[in-house]
Amino acid sequence: MNTVTIKDVAARAGVSAATASRVLSGNAATSEESRRAVEQAAKDLDFRPNLQARALRSTRSDTIGLLVSDVRNPFFADLAHTIEQAALAEGYVTLLGNANERADQQNRYLDTLIARRVDGVIVAPQGNDTGTVQQLVDREVPTVFVDRVIPGIDVPSVTTDSSTGIRQTVEHLAALGHTRIGYIAGPQSVSTGRERFTAYQDAVAAAGLSDDPDLIVFGDFQAASGSAGVTTLLQLADPPTAIFAADSLMAVGAIAILNRLGLRLGQDIALVAFDDIEWFSLLEPALSVVAHSVEDMGRVAVGLLRDVIDGGSPESVRLPSELIVRASSATPIRPARQAASSHPAAQQHPEN
Repeated sequence: MNTVTIKDVAARAGVSAATASRVLSGNAATSEESRRAVEQAAKDLDFRPNLQARALRSTRSDTIGLLVSDVRNPFFADLAHTIEQAALAEGYVTLLGNANERADQQNRYLDTLIARRVDGVIVAPQGNDTGTVQQLVDREVPTVFVDRVIPGIDVPSVTTDSSTGIRQTVEHLAALGHTRIGYIAGPQSVSTGRERFTAYQDAVAAAGLSDDPDLIVFGDFQAASGSAGVTTLLQLADPPTAIFAADSLMAVGAIAILNRLGLRLGQDIALVAFDDIEWFSLLEPALSVVAHSVEDMGRVAVGLLRDVIDGGSPESVRLPSELIVRASSATPIRPARQAASSHPAAQQHPEN
């Protein structure tokens, strides 16, 4: 005979598991209608609450866990700072974990956060590895996804609608005369990598630009792959006149190689990065970017988690993105421009 769980009671009563838990624990913050429905469902199913588990879960630690993808990535560093400050204002201390863009390292941190009985977890998940992340849900640990999601795991999330900024980028470059745009894509195992790649393909098709598959290289959201991607693109017989990097760290790697080759941004080649970080605007020339508010993302993530901790079921949030044009992509393409691959240094390979 299967053990009846609180999820079974909630499903029969037509309420969330959190609401059922509040009713059965005697919490007054529930409606009369919900209370009657849950009590009747518990009676019908002969539900017997696990008093030991209830006692353990009722102990609040006033801590939350935050797992970011890579602390070296300026975007995630800024996001961690925003979340930590917003959580502190709500009375929570934040335990920070760094997945280093690896699912196994992610799972190790999540196992530790579960063992430490944090009040909730904010996760930028790695790939589609659902194992330990699903354990958070199964154990009813309040969980919110930030920046990335895992299909099939239904928790509130705050993400970016990348399509607008990416469409604006392609249209901007096309208007300047670029027909061959190199794209350094993120890993397709990650939701942001997939979404940005799809948005880029749609935008290129809509603008009638070259769909040469050699113009697309795949990276891993780390700087070395941006360097390798640029090297590959510039070695093409007909290299791109503009490059779009799908995140800030890959853009950093791209800039390093272009500088080494003596190619001038905004003159010899255009470059745009997804994600704005503070010093991109201070470069000479300043870097064009697809920007989205990391501050809004962090504050919304904390607000969603607080709502879940308090027993709510908040809706997910999608934040906007937009192109910010700076000098790295502001100059129209020169008709007489020679192929970048003819530069002798283009045959060099980046150092890892």
